[in-house]
Amino acid sequence: MSEPSPKKKLLARFGPGILVAATGVGAGDLAGGAIAGNKLGTSVLWAVLVGATLKFMLTEGLARWQLASGETLLEGAIKRFGRFTKPIFLVYLLVWSFFVGSALLNAIGVISATIAPITGLETTESKIVYGIVHSVVALLLVRRGGFQLFEKLMAVCIGLMFFVVMVITVLIHDDWFATLQGMVIPVIPTDHPEGLSWTVALIGGVGGTVTVLCYGYWIRESGEQSLDDLKSMRLDLGVGYVMTALFGMAMVIIGSHVESSATGTSLLLGLSDQLAGNPSLGSWSLVIKWLFLIGTWGAVFSSLLGVWQSVPYLFADFWNQSFARDKVTKITQELPTYKFYLYALATLPILGLFTKFEHAQKLYAVLGAFFVPMLAVILLLLLGSGRYLPGQGRNRRATNVALVLTLLFFLYLAAEQLAG
Repeated sequence: MSEPSPKKKLLARFGPGILVAATGVGAGDLAGGAIAGNKLGTSVLWAVLVGATLKFMLTEGLARWQLASGETLLEGAIKRFGRFTKPIFLVYLLVWSFFVGSALLNAIGVISATIAPITGLETTESKIVYGIVHSVVALLLVRRGGFQLFEKLMAVCIGLMFFVVMVITVLIHDDWFATLQGMVIPVIPTDHPEGLSWTVALIGGVGGTVTVLCYGYWIRESGEQSLDDLKSMRLDLGVGYVMTALFGMAMVIIGSHVESSATGTSLLLGLSDQLAGNPSLGSWSLVIKWLFLIGTWGAVFSSLLGVWQSVPYLFADFWNQSFARDKVTKITQELPTYKFYLYALATLPILGLFTKFEHAQKLYAVLGAFFVPMLAVILLLLLGSGRYLPGQGRNRRATNVALVLTLLFFLYLAAEQLAG
């Protein structure tokens, strides 16, 4: 086990938690939250709270495993259940990477083309150009900027988007009693044909999916090394997921005010136009419109940058445990396998720029919902008893019960979906 890390200043403790929020709150929460709000209204706000709470519990568990055992969760799962986890994880990671990359590039391309149209090009062509440019910029920032620059850029982006979205929510929303009802009364709108699927997408997609595994690599970068850091790690995660929940609920509320049948980024752009024509905003309406567009750009770019920086850690760790002859003890950005996956992630999803964003958005949101129960199973197996972690750090009984209830909940949703 590693030596305890040195005590850090208060603000320094919130680095990885902010990264979780900034990476998880992007195209998925923006479009997914807005579409769910547009289709189902504020009655599904509870799903955002459930999703954020589940992600906190799962991320805390994987970080606790790492602090107690010295192994990443992926390393622990492959060492003990490799026959089953290797093929499932690899296929899932490859499929998820392509669709989430495509969704992010489509979103950032469309939003950028709206903010600054390219003279002589149609919107579709401008989207492709901007998508490629942002992918290259994110790639260069990851390769040349280092972890400290990455943290600073992500903090700026999430600060911008959080401020803008919360201000707009307060300005345009007035039925706060219905909002409170939607937060505390769990209802799945059965009168809408997509009520169940979008509720599941909200729970699974809010706060990130595969990227929650990257929290372990980020806390290593920031110096968290032992169970002595557990309390500050929980505080760090709590801040990140409170911001995630507030942002996700705000997007559902904003989406409920959109008078449009559009989906995906078109819904967000339609909302910006409606803000510009909102009489209640007075002379500030045009300013609010552009603030929303800029905040949306910040949200999606932070998610894009976060995925480009973090997901290659997972592939490098998988390769190190599965195929490497000389295994390394720490996964870094200088490993050839990290670089290989980073370059693949920055190029192959560009093909998705030639498709509609909402198709990729819906698919990766549903894929994210399947990731939650898979992670819950791994945490139950590794931390549920003293078999694999005989010392401190194991799950408390209440945590095991919550993980089992999570599995039962998702099995119920799957049965309902199949029955429908």
